[in-house]
Amino acid sequence: MIELLMYQIGQLFLLPVLGLVALLFVYALYALGAFVVQALQRRQPEQGRGFPLLRHAEKFPQASEDELDLFAHKLLEPERLASRIAPMLGLVGTMIPMGPALKSLSDGNLAQVSGSLTVAFSAVILALIAASITYWVSNVRRRWLAEEMVILQQRAKP
Repeated sequence: MIELLMYQIGQLFLLPVLGLVALLFVYALYALGAFVVQALQRRQPEQGRGFPLLRHAEKFPQASEDELDLFAHKLLEPERLASRIAPMLGLVGTMIPMGPALKSLSDGNLAQVSGSLTVAFSAVILALIAASITYWVSNVRRRWLAEEMVILQQRAKP
């Protein structure tokens, strides 16, 4: 009885998990596009765009180093979260269809096995691609923000 209940509850999560994986994949593409735009803006430092920490420091000159560090962390948070959540959802999106696939295999329904495995592997592939993109974007942006922090510290020296 409890096994059947757990199986049915698990199956309820398939569509929401697949939806979240799809959203994370779309977000990763968006983040990659925003990253490319920022990289192009950083090539023209005289315009001041592409340097969010420097612009924030100019807007709030009284901001302490800790406040600037907190702002930098806030800027990185969406990509960091996406890079960590996407693989977990990919695993969940892989495991949920495995139950029906194994049941179909025992029933001899190979078409259903194939369909379930296609969903399972597609979910994990999209999730890992999304995680890879957002991880890379997050790491490069972290370096950029560290460079901006160094510039601000050098400006603050008498």
